[in-house]
Amino acid sequence: MAEDLGPPEAVLRSFGATEELVRLAGGKGGTWRAGEVVMKPAEGDDEVRWRCEILSALPQTSDFRIARPIRSKEGHWISYGWEATRFVPAQPDPQRVDDVIRAGEAFHAAVANVPRPSFLDTRSDPWANGEWLAWDGPHRPAGFARRPSGLLDDLLAIREDVDLPEQMVHGDLIGNVLFAGQAVPVVIDWAAYWRPPAWAYAVVVVDAMVWHGFDVMLARRYEHLPAWGQMLVRAAVFRLATWSAAGWSGEPEEAYRPVVRDVVNLVRGGG
Repeated sequence: MAEDLGPPEAVLRSFGATEELVRLAGGKGGTWRAGEVVMKPAEGDDEVRWRCEILSALPQTSDFRIARPIRSKEGHWISYGWEATRFVPAQPDPQRVDDVIRAGEAFHAAVANVPRPSFLDTRSDPWANGEWLAWDGPHRPAGFARRPSGLLDDLLAIREDVDLPEQMVHGDLIGNVLFAGQAVPVVIDWAAYWRPPAWAYAVVVVDAMVWHGFDVMLARRYEHLPAWGQMLVRAAVFRLATWSAAGWSGEPEEAYRPVVRDVVNLVRGGG
């Protein structure tokens, strides 16, 4: 793939990137830094332009920072298929779950009045498909077919309708809230969805339980959030449905079985 070799020279010139290229972790392996400029292949031109316009206009706040998008020298958010942001020296820390969720709450408050964009109705990728399965939305993705999974069946059997206010949220917070000591956290790589904010926090909790050593007591810590059990159900369905696209090895049942058991018991009141 072209991104394996880094941004082409035309992209570097366009975004004013003159320093040595360094490949960054995350970002599907295609994210590169040159000094203060971070570049990655743009995925979904309409979404990239929408996201950059929103983030570039967000006011400064003491509750979170963002990696500001960079326009090309030609005045565009996308140059030769690449987008760019300012580099922020910080790292993810999945053990700071409460701080991740607090940063998410602040970010969601900042974008609470952003209208629902039309690209959400036409987006078709594994994550959009997984979101559809989690919520059983009105627009079934074309060609969608989920892999057989007893764990998914268990979760879908206890999914119930919910009626909660929705807004634009960040659906992948735990690895995209960055920290540098006690500095204000940084929110990056906005995975945009139109859902209740509590669902975004449930995704954080499920990720923390599956991958970062947390147990069901973490889930119970947030039971005050609206329809929390159903948010956990949808978060687990979303993650299970996108397993293969995320590039994980092995079978999802190995990692998710204990967490699905805990979610099912919590929803059914079984402890």
